[in-house]
Amino acid sequence: MDLTALDKEVLNRIQKSFPLTATPYADLASAMGVSEQEVMDSISKMKNAGIIRRIGGIFDTPKMGFQSTLCAMQVPEDRLEIVADLVNQQKGVTHNYLRENPVFNLWFTLTAPSKSKLQEILDRLGKESGLKVHSMPAKKVYKIKAIFEMGES
Repeated sequence: MDLTALDKEVLNRIQKSFPLTATPYADLASAMGVSEQEVMDSISKMKNAGIIRRIGGIFDTPKMGFQSTLCAMQVPEDRLEIVADLVNQQKGVTHNYLRENPVFNLWFTLTAPSKSKLQEILDRLGKESGLKVHSMPAKKVYKIKAIFEMGES
């Protein structure tokens, strides 16, 4: 998909300064000198093309008392879709990826309100899939601010 100047500007603005107001898209449009409908159409087009997956907040879950872990599974090729769907049904899964790895091909992150709830979900996934879920909680968290500058808009 070829991005227009408007699309690039929308992407730059939603990454850097998304308005935390009752009317964020109208406020974006006003700051850009275009209509709210133009902003909404641009976002909709980029969502449909898979360029934008989601727009939303990112919370510091450890500060909120939550526990999280990176998980890996070795899933037989013929069961990947079924197991991926099972993983995706869990409320605390934020990412789920198929990886080209000689041992572990399904990787996901899981967050829960407590260590016991996290373990309960991991145990249930293992039982329902019949596979081992390897949990690798972070020892130290490094946060980065990744902005993908779209160039001149």
